[in-house]
Order: sequence, then structure tokens, then C-alpha cells
Amino acid sequence: MFSQPDRARFLPLAQLHALVAQLMQLGYQCLGPAVENGAIVMRELDAPDGLPRGLQAEQAAGRYRLTRDPLNRYFAWANGPQAIKPQAFAPKESLWRVERDDAGALQFAAVEPAAPAQAIIGVRACDLAALALQDAHFLPAGRRDAHYAARREQLFLVAVQCAEPGATCFCASTGDGPTPTAGYDLALAELAEGFVAVAGSAKGGAVLDALNLSPATPQQIDAARQQGQAAAAAQTRTLPGRNLREALMSRLEHPRWDEVAARCLACGNCTAVCPTCFCHAEADEPALDGHSSRHERVWDSCFGESHGYLHGFNVRSDIRTRYRQWLTHKLATWHDQFGRSGCVGCGRCIAWCPVGIDLTEEVAALTAEVRS
Repeated sequence: MFSQPDRARFLPLAQLHALVAQLMQLGYQCLGPAVENGAIVMRELDAPDGLPRGLQAEQAAGRYRLTRDPLNRYFAWANGPQAIKPQAFAPKESLWRVERDDAGALQFAAVEPAAPAQAIIGVRACDLAALALQDAHFLPAGRRDAHYAARREQLFLVAVQCAEPGATCFCASTGDGPTPTAGYDLALAELAEGFVAVAGSAKGGAVLDALNLSPATPQQIDAARQQGQAAAAAQTRTLPGRNLREALMSRLEHPRWDEVAARCLACGNCTAVCPTCFCHAEADEPALDGHSSRHERVWDSCFGESHGYLHGFNVRSDIRTRYRQWLTHKLATWHDQFGRSGCVGCGRCIAWCPVGIDLTEEVAALTAEVRS
């Protein structure tokens, strides 16, 4: 975000609505933070001045509670349960449909995805890193997923620096935050009097130019940089390394797998809130009249019993092997696929686990003997 400080601009607090108004004028459906069912989620803004102020989130293992920010900032909250993933990889969608014509023959047709132009305001650095992993999975050369690509190309991402990480955050140890470094169209760092704003794409640059902002001063840029460093230093959770492949794959029979399985409910909450999980299932949904059917893709979880089912048997018939599959794929064999870990340190799996299982604690226990 601060690699080219001469290009940084300063957006006063009173002009934040002008940024949203500019995006709306360009035809974007603007999504921003909103409170729903006691959590901060991304929802469509009704007006340019619709961004809430003064929200914070208290997070711990198995705990998420909203509180008030005494400084009344716009983005003083750490991650809620929702990342960018639902806007690119839909939780449920039709891939194709089949209909029976008057002669009784079956006619197949692709279903075009709904892909409105969306601007997401409040994206975090960890979620940008996660989106890059989703892109690597869904958009490789030669096998681009058309539905994902259509929605992905319509996104305009306004990232914000995390000034107040949650107690469950550990993005500093994975190298993915708390300051955005890539993957955004615009990035903001919130200070008391306004925002240091940086464009990360041609689209972002055009929006920033249209606002006619003054350059950010060296003092403002330095304050934003120090704020990010302080947020990284404030994180108390950490992973013991960024490449744990050998450490975990050499401990597949560690007794800790049994201990965590005794606590795990296999509910799938961790995979639902994880911004990098991309498992899905496909099923046909026939119409009641028997004349048509739709082929649906829905989010799935490796914690579900059906996920490990092959013809005649289940390769992961118990919670122990399902949890092991999830953790070793995320932190170990992901390196074989994408050249890095599948964890971006957002901490959602910790906060939203109903029994408070802490991924960082489990990894520390599993690798302790390897590292000692």
C-alpha cells in the first residue's frame, strides 16, 4: 500500500460518502458493512452515506460479540464471518438446465450467472490473499470456471487497513496482513481526520482522480504505516511457520488428532467461514412436473460424511480423519497445489467454531515434537 507514497491521496472523513457516490454513479452495486443477526456482514448500501460508524467486534475462540468503538471510526472492526468469497464463488447456483421438448427429447442449455458490477467497501488484506487463492483454483489457464470468472471480473475492491485486529487474528504470521499490499482497486488507511488512499488498478486510479483529492502528506503516510505495524505487533496468535508441510505430514498418526476429534462437532462452520475453502458438491434438482431439471453447484465441506464417499465405501468415515484432511490440506498439501499455505490468518475458523477449537493451538501441539 505504501510502495509508491508519491501517489497516495488524502480523503477527508467528510468526503467518504463522495467515494461511495462516485462508485454508485459508475453503476456499481456498493456493498459495505452492516449488522445482521449480531454480526458484521457485507450488504448493499442504500445511500452513499450508509456506511456505519463506531462498530467493533470482540472475538475469541468460539466467541463473537459486537461492541462500540470509543473513537467512532468506520473500519475499527476485525473480520466478520463473511469474506469476498460469496461474491465470486456463489454458495448455490445453477450450472445448466435440461428441458423436455414437445417431442419428448431432452434439450440441454447452460445457465448464465447473474454477475452485477459490485464494489465491496471494507475488504481486508487477508481476504485479498484468499481471493488470490480462489483465483488460482477457479481461473487457471485452460480450465477457467465461467461462472466464477463472470462475477470476479465485475468486482471493484476497496480494501482497508486493519487498525484493530481481533484476538483471533494471526495474518502477520502468514504474511497476509494487516496492511493490504496487492489485489485491490483502492486501499484506505483510516486516521482520525480521514483516509490515506492509494489506487491499485487503472479502475481505482480513475475513481481516485475523479475525487480531486490532495496528496497525502509524509506525516499522514507515516502515521498510516505505523498504524499497520502496531496492528501486526498487537496480534497474539501465530502459526509456527509458513510452510508446515513436512511437519504435519510426518505426524499423521499423532495422538492429538484423536483429542481434537473428541471435541469437533463436524458442523462445517470452519469451512463455511474460511475465505479459501472451495469444496463444492453438484446435484440435480428436477421440477415437480417432470419436464425440466437444473444442475446445481453448492458449497460443500470436507467435514460432511458424504464428502469422503466413494463407490461402496467412505475414505473418511470418522471425524478424526475429516479434521486431519482439512488441516493437512489447508496447511500442508496446499503447497503442492498453489505454492503456499491455504491459511491467510483471518482467524474466522477460531471465532466461529461452536466449541472453540483453535487452529493455531492445534498446529502448535501437532508440530511441537518436530520443532523441538
